[in-house]
Amino acid sequence: MTSRTCLAIALALALQPAAAQADDGWSANLRYRHEAVSDDAFARDASADTLRLRFGYSHAFVNGFSAGAELEAVAAADGSYNSTANGRTTYPVVADPESFELNQAWLRWRGERGGATLGRQRLLLDNQRFVGNVGWRQNEQTYDAFSADFSPREGLVLRYSWLDRVHRVFSDQAIDPLARERDLNAHLANLSWTGAAGTLAAYGYWLDDQDVATASTRTLGLRYTGQRAFDAVKLGWTLEYARQRDHADNPLQVSADYVLFEPSLSAKGLTWKLGWERLGGNGSTAFQTPLATLHAFNGWADKFLVTPANGLDDRYASVSGKFGSGRLDGKLGWTVAWHDYVADRGDADYGRELNASLSFPLPAGFAGLVKLADYRSDGFARDTRKLWLQIERNWP
Repeated sequence: MTSRTCLAIALALALQPAAAQADDGWSANLRYRHEAVSDDAFARDASADTLRLRFGYSHAFVNGFSAGAELEAVAAADGSYNSTANGRTTYPVVADPESFELNQAWLRWRGERGGATLGRQRLLLDNQRFVGNVGWRQNEQTYDAFSADFSPREGLVLRYSWLDRVHRVFSDQAIDPLARERDLNAHLANLSWTGAAGTLAAYGYWLDDQDVATASTRTLGLRYTGQRAFDAVKLGWTLEYARQRDHADNPLQVSADYVLFEPSLSAKGLTWKLGWERLGGNGSTAFQTPLATLHAFNGWADKFLVTPANGLDDRYASVSGKFGSGRLDGKLGWTVAWHDYVADRGDADYGRELNASLSFPLPAGFAGLVKLADYRSDGFARDTRKLWLQIERNWP
């Protein structure tokens, strides 16, 4: 599918009334994004205008069985960026290459207390710190996998997944074959219990990367989240600890800790958060999460997609809320966050970062987003500024 064809289909879909997309089982997503990147490591700034069209269909059969498939196409109107597939390496990376792919294709069974899915699928575990779909990028990360869940009693859920392959966000067009997809033999187990005191999860992730042996790790951890209301004030918390070791044929000796401490307070329409996230490192190896939705962590400038060998301490604060009047009453959402990055080993300063975003509704069911990231280096990487303008709509 050419870029012009993708753009024509997307425009036709956008001009259709919502009722025309209400056929049972059909779904679609249209997302336009402008991304501008100024990175002091490059003489040129990047400018990317991309359009993503996702189109799927699912059908329910008898006895709890269903099947579904989803196609995904990404077109680019402006090629002044390194998509990882277009060879324009004199520009900063915007990892949204043009593509046309099968995003999902699965067979599912769902019963009263559990279910199972086989095929290419989207996987989201907890807050996606270890396993996610990287939904921020135009080309989604999906998995060829078997996944199952079982709930023997209310509040108790056991999830298991076996991963055969991960299809990464760089698409099948990426110049580096290892950026396209990886062959895996991964086992993921996650047990969670939700009660009046919050949610406690215990997990074990055994990742055997058969293409990149040094990425093979075993991670065991505990995660506790909850919140409690006191009149007009709501307190929340997230506590998490994990230990990572080398696994399978990894030739490196990996031994690193992960710690997350994030209290929050909500009052008068605002939510305040303080956080400390530590990914340990010993100067040779560090705690890594290669299957995570990494853009959601350690700043939107994406300077720490791979944890430095000396590890990372991310100390951050954020505030978010909603505003608006009239028809927009409470429909404008905003977030401001500040990060301070230092090394876990040696306490060297890496840099600091400011993030801000504003989301807003648009006519005909569309939603808009303005978002920025400003990273100031203290010796790690180079100063980087990113700006996003986005319009999106889902059908039905």
